[in-house]
Amino acid sequence: MHPNLILVNGNIHTMDVRTPHVEAIAIAGERIVAVGSSADLRARYGSTAREIDLEGRLVLPGLIDAHIHFLSYGLSLREIDLMGVTSLEGALTRVAARAQKVPAGQWLGGRGWDQSLWESNAFPTKGDLDAITTEHPIFLRRKCGHAGWANSRALALAGITRETADPDGGKIERDAQGEPTGILLERAMVPIFDLLQEPTEHEAVEAVTLATETVHKMGIVGVHNMEGAAALRAFQQLREDDALQMRLLQQIPEADMDAAIQLGIRSGYGDEWIRFGAVKIFADGALGARTALMVEPYEDLPGIDEPGNVGIAVATAEHLARQVRRAAEAGLAVHIHAIGDLANRNVLDAIEATRRAGIGLYLRHRIEHAQLLHPDDVNRFAELGVIPSMQPIHCTQDMIVADQNWGARVRLAYAWSTLLSSGARLAFGSDAPIETPDILQGIYAAVTRRRADGFPGEEGWVPEECVSVQEAVYAYTLGAAYAGGEEAIKGSLCAGKLADLVVLSEDIFGNEPEQILETQVAATMIGGEFVYG
Repeated sequence: MHPNLILVNGNIHTMDVRTPHVEAIAIAGERIVAVGSSADLRARYGSTAREIDLEGRLVLPGLIDAHIHFLSYGLSLREIDLMGVTSLEGALTRVAARAQKVPAGQWLGGRGWDQSLWESNAFPTKGDLDAITTEHPIFLRRKCGHAGWANSRALALAGITRETADPDGGKIERDAQGEPTGILLERAMVPIFDLLQEPTEHEAVEAVTLATETVHKMGIVGVHNMEGAAALRAFQQLREDDALQMRLLQQIPEADMDAAIQLGIRSGYGDEWIRFGAVKIFADGALGARTALMVEPYEDLPGIDEPGNVGIAVATAEHLARQVRRAAEAGLAVHIHAIGDLANRNVLDAIEATRRAGIGLYLRHRIEHAQLLHPDDVNRFAELGVIPSMQPIHCTQDMIVADQNWGARVRLAYAWSTLLSSGARLAFGSDAPIETPDILQGIYAAVTRRRADGFPGEEGWVPEECVSVQEAVYAYTLGAAYAGGEEAIKGSLCAGKLADLVVLSEDIFGNEPEQILETQVAATMIGGEFVYG
């Protein structure tokens, strides 16, 4: 196929070991047909192909977010934003401002609060929200998504009272008199979720479109989406309307696994735009909510009386073993959320049992987050071929909470370098809307283990686990593509692959790490077409 476009005079890092650095790329339609020197590609194709001079700018393969809740991210752009709010009063001020604009009786939703940033580590209460309004039901998800904060009206509508028992895999926080405080952990949030309206198809399409336009500015060309049918329908509608501009690896919620098996869906089914990934299962909760499942109890904290708390097993070890085997027998990989060290061990045990039985040996199973590992389990990822799908921005945002809750165990928290050294393949994502999907911020976090303001100092937090810029970029490109079983068509810039790439304003490989945060996305290309810049 004859190229219609050549990009020349670039500083192009291909992520392909055969030709790791080139000057030019020739593109025909949606595919790359050649890479090499500017002089060579001009001589071969310059008479007929349009030429764009990159003027020395850095070019990378299009960035892939290997763990995101894409529809939720789009919807969150219009919700009450509590991310980074440093006090209870500040959070309440934002809720009150929205309440004044919304008719009585309409739900107020939002997310992002984090009590660890406030003066007290204690959870907020329904009373705090009741002081704003009892006419609106209010439900605000914690930053991690594993705890919710409701007012009395929302609890009443959900039928949650002092007589309501804790569900399996969940907990209703209660005061000394046994009354619900308004904090719901894990599956205790389900009665409220059941009341919240799913977005209409039109609203979902609008949200996905808004999210797409937003992340194009961050150089993102593809996502591994951790949601269900509403998101998939929105992507399909955009595809039917010839308006889809984001490549999708769609996960299958555990609740839909039986239907997927009955239909015969397997991991990898689809095309370069929409493809099925794996079954998404939850093994435990989260760090900030102290529901991540631990081998040993959490550290004691002022204001929190939880002696012996080891978190919540959202799924038992037996359940995990059963579900992993059923999925693998049907040709479905599993992507399992595990944050605590015991949860990670339980997932590795379940996958090991299936591997030993010779079932689905070709499947690329993943552990999503893998935030804290026990020393005995580190090497098992590489040994079992399990991919740690991790989010660097979690590390820098949660380092204080990790120190408080896990103490000395943080030596193997967010253990990217240790996992790489063991032979494991990393895939990086954002977990947006829990964190920002800005991958340049993620790369900075991976390389420095520092926040943008420099905290906690020049060396970073647990600096032994820093990775190089090359390793971080790889995890957002070819590593993410490999984790989705798509490395044959995505993740690197070489002949035959999709022409997905990002042009950056600065050389993040040659500059000081701090300049990563100052780098801008100059252009984003998907399938040979510029979608931004």
